[in-house]
Amino acid sequence: MQMMTQNGFRPYTLVTGASSGIGLELAKQFAQHGHDLLIVAEDLAIETVAEQLRSYGGHVETFQVDLIPLQGVEKLYQHIQKSGKTLDYAALNAGVGVGGAFLETDFQREVDMIHLNIVSTVHLTKHLLRDMVSRNEGRILFTSSVVSIAPAPFQAVYGASKAFLRSFIEALRSEIKESNVKLTALMPNATETEFFARADMLDTEVGQMEKDDPAVVAEQGFDGLMAGDENVMGGSLKSRIQGQMARVMPKGVAAEMNRGMSEPGSAHH
Repeated sequence: MQMMTQNGFRPYTLVTGASSGIGLELAKQFAQHGHDLLIVAEDLAIETVAEQLRSYGGHVETFQVDLIPLQGVEKLYQHIQKSGKTLDYAALNAGVGVGGAFLETDFQREVDMIHLNIVSTVHLTKHLLRDMVSRNEGRILFTSSVVSIAPAPFQAVYGASKAFLRSFIEALRSEIKESNVKLTALMPNATETEFFARADMLDTEVGQMEKDDPAVVAEQGFDGLMAGDENVMGGSLKSRIQGQMARVMPKGVAAEMNRGMSEPGSAHH
């Protein structure tokens, strides 16, 4: 489906964390719907991804940068400004996890995760949202997580980072409610990506269980963004029901449920 902006041009869309997983699938969604893309990741795989996305017929630009340092976000924003293009959409998807008992996990890995999941997202949103609100148009999709709803033992800092994002997005919606800019939170359940290997969670129940298809999650996120939805519970029907149940469960009960799935060694219990 071909999409055009009000001035007749193809929409220009930023996708971070686009080299694999949900980010890659989100980039495919935008490409399939007639968007020109700026795809961002810290690894060289982004170049291979770009070639794949160009097969959909649009212009695909890459920018390789580490968004953990503050200067990484500044470099990306400066690149957008120098392009002279108006950024119509953004999918802020870059993020990592750290699993394990908090007393044993590596502090520096958690600090880096906080910088990527929270600080870089807030930093980039500060730039992009100012521009969008000044034009009175634009949409941003944030990849949060179903673990943002309830405490996440053995993913304590990761879960808190995603809860921060959910609260952050809800507050911003209120602040900009008089504008036409829309903010959507995508909250997937466990999804078949490299996340669990990178987070050292392959020996957990959630690391070994059957997971949702990232292509399905991305399609749901894209559709929700275009519809102006505030929150999108991504994944299978079962996953979405589990997410809705977590909303109404007592926090202690939900925490114990999450603990059973994320505790190291739980895959062998």
